[in-house]
Amino acid sequence: MTSPAYWDEAKKELSKTDKVMKKLIASYEGETMQLRGEAFYTLARSIVGQQISVKAADTVWNRVMMAADKITPRKLANIDAAILRSCGLSERKVTYMHALANHFLDNKDVIKNWPNMTDDEIIKELTSIKGIGRWTVEMLLIFHLGRPDVYPVADIGLQKAVFRHYNKNEPMNMLDFRALGERWKPYRTVATWYLWRALDPVPVAY
Repeated sequence: MTSPAYWDEAKKELSKTDKVMKKLIASYEGETMQLRGEAFYTLARSIVGQQISVKAADTVWNRVMMAADKITPRKLANIDAAILRSCGLSERKVTYMHALANHFLDNKDVIKNWPNMTDDEIIKELTSIKGIGRWTVEMLLIFHLGRPDVYPVADIGLQKAVFRHYNKNEPMNMLDFRALGERWKPYRTVATWYLWRALDPVPVAY
């Protein structure tokens, strides 16, 4: 795993323009987001993490890795649904996992072209798969493709961290929440990671 090339520059820019972000960045000096080299791994891991805590997702994912031996489209497409359910996946997430695996097996050429596609183009392609929503694709954009300006507004952890650090722990309407993210452009990915980091005892990774 490697860190994004833009990370240090992003830290400098965010620290200049946002006092709260400057403090958060200083609190985790020496830590950076780690990119994963396997797109399928990131998306499958994101499906597991849908609507559950980071800790619970880690537990289920570790079981899936043990059951599958290796996380590849071919392995996940062929693994029995009952085995995945025994790992802690719901019936719905098992269906999503198989749909994702089959998409990778059937669309290898499109997947190779992702580096040349915009964020929105990749989101449009992948959200056509059953069970893959915008949030899941955003995790791919952040943790696999290393796109610098992703702002996953539907992420509950991100919302909680923003409310805590920017609104005295009070909820914020979505219009204001989106507007806050504008100040972090073109490095909203980095701001998001530090807000996640401030919320969880371990770095978020997909």
